[in-house]
Amino acid sequence: MDVRLRQEEIERNILSPYATLSAESRGRRYPLEPCAIRTEFQRDRDKIIHSKAFRRLKHKTQVFITPEGDHYRTRLTHTLEVAQIGRTIARALRLNEDLTEAIALGHDLGHTPFGHEGERALDRVSSLGFRHNEQSLRVVEVLENSTGLNLTEEVRDGILCHTGNKKPSTPEGEIICLADKIAYINHDIDDAIRGGIIQAESLPGECVAILGVSHGRRIDTMVQDVVKNSMDKPHVSMSRPVQDAMMKLRAFMFEAVYIGSEAKAEEKKAGDMIASLFFFFMENYNLLPGCSGAEGEGKEREIMDYIAGMTDTFATQTFKEHFIPKGWYR
Repeated sequence: MDVRLRQEEIERNILSPYATLSAESRGRRYPLEPCAIRTEFQRDRDKIIHSKAFRRLKHKTQVFITPEGDHYRTRLTHTLEVAQIGRTIARALRLNEDLTEAIALGHDLGHTPFGHEGERALDRVSSLGFRHNEQSLRVVEVLENSTGLNLTEEVRDGILCHTGNKKPSTPEGEIICLADKIAYINHDIDDAIRGGIIQAESLPGECVAILGVSHGRRIDTMVQDVVKNSMDKPHVSMSRPVQDAMMKLRAFMFEAVYIGSEAKAEEKKAGDMIASLFFFFMENYNLLPGCSGAEGEGKEREIMDYIAGMTDTFATQTFKEHFIPKGWYR
């Protein structure tokens, strides 16, 4: 028995009857010879970690644009926190940790530079519309390596459905829907307090009473609630009181941090930069670098793919190159 077969047998013996077994994956678009060591979902996790799109996340905004300080989150550290929370929940519920981790690591691969402001800008200027979860799926299906990563159906489904109205088809995908919110609400609070945008004492009292005073306590409360509420059930969810407290905390963050705070003052400039780049390449398509993977789908799609794949620094660099006049020397 090789290592992969032994791992698949362990899954059958110890995982919940509701878990998604790697040996029973719905498969890939293009069949691959099975790995002797890794299960299908472990293989997907590795494909994502070794991708260029994953490495670019370290230079993409989470909430605060180019903050001065080494301890603020980026899109990459957010992704790692989602993966950690997701694996903790999956292990406690005896669901498939490898599938959960693969979905977490891939869920934001399609995010634009400058976070949600970049996403809103592309959605506003393009007739095709833009959603980062759809772009994340596009990255792993089409754009990475110009042919995609050829991931399993379960991982692709979890990436697409981690946000929006469409629900994931696996309980592991449901975990990431919750882990994403647990991570960003709490680490955004932590970053906002670090930056002096809010004070810990300003958090809604009724939320703190239910979830806890500290960053760690709130995450622990939410994770334990998900586990307790989902044990031996086919679906993963929070209890109503904890979910309501979490969503009230999220609403507080929108009011105090995400919209109109001092830390977001530069966001409009970032959005304008993204929009300007889009219109520039629409008018100067010949200057768009090739090999986007979108050939044959129209120039608008190709331009959106190119801009969405930029890091914050590369987007700023590209804007300067095309919009900021250079001095003339003889």
